[in-house]
Formats: sequence, structure tokens, C-alpha cells
Amino acid sequence: MDNNIFDDESIRNIENSASKADSNRTMDIAIIGIAARFPGAENKEQFWNNIVEGVESISFFSEEELSEYGIDQDLLRDPNYVKAKGVLEDIEYFDASLFSYSPREAELMDPQVRLLHECTWAVLEDAGYNHETYRGRIGLYIGDSLNVYWLNKLYNELSDPTEKWEAGNMNLHSLSMPISYKMNLTGPSITVETACSSSLVAVHLACKAIMNGECNMAIAGGCSISLPKKSGYKYEDGMIKSPDGHCRAFDKDAKGTVGGDGIGLILIKKLENAVADRDHIYAVIKGSAINNDGADKIGFTAPSVKGQARVIREAHRSSGVEPESIGYIEAHGTGTALGDPIEIEALSEAFNTNKRNYCAVGSVKANIGHLDTAAGIAGLIKTVLALYYRIIPPSINFVEPNPKINFERTPFYINTKVKKWGNKNYPLRAGVSSFGIGGTNAHVVLEEVPKDYATVNAKTGCEQSRIKLIILSAKTKKALNRRIADLFDYMNNNDSSLEDIAYTLQVGRKSLDYKVAFIVKDRVQLMNELYRVLNGGEPQISGCSSGNSKRIVFMFPGQGTQYVEMGKALYMSIPSFKETVDKAFEITKKYTDIDMKGIWIPDSKKTIRICRRI
Repeated sequence: MDNNIFDDESIRNIENSASKADSNRTMDIAIIGIAARFPGAENKEQFWNNIVEGVESISFFSEEELSEYGIDQDLLRDPNYVKAKGVLEDIEYFDASLFSYSPREAELMDPQVRLLHECTWAVLEDAGYNHETYRGRIGLYIGDSLNVYWLNKLYNELSDPTEKWEAGNMNLHSLSMPISYKMNLTGPSITVETACSSSLVAVHLACKAIMNGECNMAIAGGCSISLPKKSGYKYEDGMIKSPDGHCRAFDKDAKGTVGGDGIGLILIKKLENAVADRDHIYAVIKGSAINNDGADKIGFTAPSVKGQARVIREAHRSSGVEPESIGYIEAHGTGTALGDPIEIEALSEAFNTNKRNYCAVGSVKANIGHLDTAAGIAGLIKTVLALYYRIIPPSINFVEPNPKINFERTPFYINTKVKKWGNKNYPLRAGVSSFGIGGTNAHVVLEEVPKDYATVNAKTGCEQSRIKLIILSAKTKKALNRRIADLFDYMNNNDSSLEDIAYTLQVGRKSLDYKVAFIVKDRVQLMNELYRVLNGGEPQISGCSSGNSKRIVFMFPGQGTQYVEMGKALYMSIPSFKETVDKAFEITKKYTDIDMKGIWIPDSKKTIRICRRI
């Protein structure tokens, strides 16, 4: 009996029916925060600069280097052993005290979990949110893989049975839940394992959770750290790994990929809520889809044209966009002789258009290697930044197309130079694919920030006041100095308003023990103050506190020292003060029929504009 009881037309009808409900409501999820640590890049800015400049962040090692990391000598002498990897630096370090872990707990903790703590903190700060004061529910969706090397290392090094049990208990549980516990994230906490597609599947599930009202915001992405830190792999003909440590996606000399370590997270929220909250938005997720190949392929680990084409079509339907409006595809792009032609064939089938060579195709794996469960989020972050900066980045290690791919007969082409990205007929749109060994496929459709929102952000800000209070805090004095340097660098490279900077630092940061504050009237004065402190000068205000912080209240003495409009500056510049005073005005008017606002602030008809997050 034939197992495939549906023909292609029947399957399309089923897909149309299944996606009908989704097409009636647009997803429109805003990406408001990004945290990234990839080979050659400790943050998203370095990562993007490397991508634009066409940097290949793959490290090649000597036998001496690998010997220090315990690689077997016989393996090192094997001519098929490739001494290359995308290395993530500083994985051995962790700010345990920031998360209230003991040194011993941190020592036993999987490096992946350590990085996830730090990057979860970083992605919330990038969006301008303090997880301790945010009133909504934050979900956490993480793609991960079991770190067998780390577990074996602990088991062999620990002699005490109790410590072995504690180490196993700490590291065998889901990666997401320890972070949700430590940071009090009360939305769903889910760990996803679908091989290479894990992190993009995590993004899809996080979007669905927000649409279903399961959380107000969600952190989604993935982490992959393979140990030892410096290592290589044994090349086998016909398998996924490259014979020389270079990934040449879609090229005629493509023979595989190379491994790498990394972590990427995004913070997402409904677009309408992000606009209302005046969040800084990088891009918009218009739609997404996941599926599985099933048995319709030559083997368990082989890719499937039909499976990939279906998931891309489903993502297009859920987003409500036309394939001809999409200008860039971040492909799975492993650079294998089998996988690359299948992926272009599947994309062509899914796009189903006669238009030719209008959509660029690239793969971040050529730059940083294949990050396993974090591969999808690396491609997504690259594409989000491409939309944000309106640039199609170059594909590296590409000279001539794979002979099995006839790009001239497809909608696609390989872009090898930095290219300004524009489209007169549509907003800028892109797709991101990630396909897991075993058959779980994911595709996400992205769009640039709506132009009307971008215009609002550019032209409005906080009501101007004479002075601004800039506050920085950190867990240690050394970390505080780094904060000061980071703010100085940020202001050198961004033109955010001083009002927005002050608001974000006051509202969107957790208050930690070591603090400095600057009272300034403009950007120039703040830059001068930061520069002075970085060069050994004393800050205007500084201090160190421990324990629970005390609440601060405003008190006005009743001894005739008041004057007309004495509270106006506070009212105009501090949103929480304005909100509280307005409530008092309403209560007073309800019982006295007197408009106290008109008396207290005679010219209060002027519109008050609230600061946005940066």
C-alpha cells in the first residue's frame, strides 16, 4: 500500500485550510532586544561589523594548542583531522555573584547555562527593561543540546557521591528553568531540542505564546557550547563537515561546514504594544511556521525538498506577504553538495514565481561556522540587523555557483558585496530558514520597522527640561567602570536623545550596589564628564550600598517656602511623578469641583510627551 495517500494538490488544500485561521490575524511581533555572542564578536555590534566586512571568524589551531586541550596525539596526526572551529572566547568566566550563586555552584555549572544567565540579563537591558520591576509576564524559550562532555568531565573529577548527584541535578535539567527562577520570569519556560533548528523553533513557539496571551514579552533563542574550547573534527567524505575548515555555501567547491560555538537571544512583544510603550524596535516578525519532513526523503538525516518548501509556504501564508516582496533569504546553507541544491529547489518551489534574480541568498555559517542548536538564531539576528541598517551583507567564500544550482532560472542570486537595500514597492522583507537533522524545519518572515513608527521615533521625545540625571550602577566597582566606558562608547556611536538615555537608565536598569550619577544639561557635558571619570577623575555623585534599598519620597514643608510652578520641572520630566499628581488632581476635582492643575501649573495645556526606551 502506498504510504503517501495525498498528492501535491491535496496537500496544498490541506495547508490552505490549516493556515486560514492564521491568515485572518497578522502576527506582527516586534523584536525589541538583541543579545549576541558569536565567534569573533562579544556583542551584536561587533557581529554586524564582521558580517558587513566579510570577516571569516574561524580559528585554526596548531598541534601544540590542541595538545594543551587534551586532544589525542594519534588523532592530531591523522591527515583527515581538521584543526578548525568557530571559537567563543571567555566561556570560562561567569559573574556568579550577580545571580547569587556560590563559587562552587558556578564551578559545577554547564558553561551554556552561565552564558544564558548573562545574555538573558543583557537582552532585557538592550530593550530597556528591568526584570524586577516589569509588571507583565516574561516567557523564556531556549534551544539547547545536552553537553555530554561537561557531564563526563564532572563525573570523572568528582569523588563525593553527593556532589556528583548535585552536579547532575544542576546540569541535566532544562536550560531555561534555572534562568526563569533566578530572574523571576513568570511566563512559560521552555527548552527546545530539534537539533540544528532548535533556536528558530524556539522563536516560533515564543511568538505563538505571545499571540495566545501566555506572556507579555518573551526571550527566545539558543546556545551551543562544545568542549573542549579549542578542538577540531575528523573529516569523512560525504558527511556534513568540510575537509579544510571553510564553509562555502552554494559554491562549486562546497564540501561541508565547520563547527562553532555561540549564543543569541531576542526579546519580543506584540508590535502594537511595543509602539504604545515606545520601545526601540529592530524589526518585525510577520509570520513563522514549523513542520517535519516525515518519511518522504532518502534517509533520516537527509533534507527534503517537499518538507522545506511546505514550511516556507506556510510561513508566507501566516505572514500575509507575497514572495515577490521578499528581498533576502538567510538560508540554512551548510555548504554541502547535497543540501545546498535541495534548499534552492525548495525555495524556488515555495516562491512559485516567474520573476528572476531579485532575492539575495546568504548563509552566516560561512562567517562563523555551524552553531548547531544556535544556528537559526545566528541567522535571524544577522537578518534583523540587515533590515535595521538597510544593507544586504556580502556572502563570503563564494566564487562560482554549485553546478547543480541554476540560479538564472530561480528568483535568487548570491550577493558578494555590501549592497544598500531598498524596495520602491514594498517594505523591506526577508526570510530565515533553519532545518534540523531528523527533519524539523522552521522558517520566519521578517519586515523592517514600519516607516510611520520610525518617523515618530525620530521626531518626538521627552519634554525638554533644564537638567538630566544620568544614573549607572553595577555589582562591583570594576563592572561600574565598564558601564561608564560602555555609555561613553554608545554615545560616540549613537544619536539617541539625552532624555531617552536618562529615562532608560533610570527605569530600565536594576539598581545594583555601586552607583554613579551625573547631573548634566546636554550631551556635550555628559560626554565630558564620562571622559573625565574614565581618565581618573571623580564622578559628581557616587556611592556604594548593600542590602535592601529604601524608598524615596518627596516632602514639601508647609512653612511658606512654596512658589508658583515649583513642581513644574518634576511634572514635565518625570512620568511617574506626573501620573501620580494627575490622579491627585482628579480626586481633588471630584470632591471640590476645583481645577487644581490649572492653579498649580497655569500653562499646563501644553502636551506632555513621554520618553521612549532606547
